Amino acid sequence: MAVEWVYSPTRIDWVALSELYKLAPLGDKDPNDLKTAFGNSRYFCFAFDAGNLVGAGRALADGVDCSYICDVAVLPSHQGMGIGKTIISKLVEFSSGHRKIILYTAPGNESFYRRLGFKRMRAAMAIFADARQALDWGLLYED
Repeated sequence: MAVEWVYSPTRIDWVALSELYKLAPLGDKDPNDLKTAFGNSRYFCFAFDAGNLVGAGRALADGVDCSYICDVAVLPSHQGMGIGKTIISKLVEFSSGHRKIILYTAPGNESFYRRLGFKRMRAAMAIFADARQALDWGLLYED
């Protein structure tokens, strides 16, 4: 497998990206919402295999203080091949120089990110549009 790496969203098929998130599974993400979210992000990393989108990630960053890596997904058929690791590593490289690089993950994936240099935060807070779903997925704790 020869992965093609792309660092710009200009040729992205937003419907294909939406399908990738559904299959990964990272939930249902509307193609137009993805176009907006990626359009407002600073760094991007897309992986293609034989012309098909198989992995993606982005980072919101202010250029100095904080870079937030998010929406990292790899098709199940391509997981375990180093694609996710490469996406994260590239986004971390793009984010170098920021005082902090932050991400959050689904419970159970912490060891993957530890191997890439991330450490667990003691205090993080969030407001989710669908708090019930975030609780069900284990992203939030009931106080």
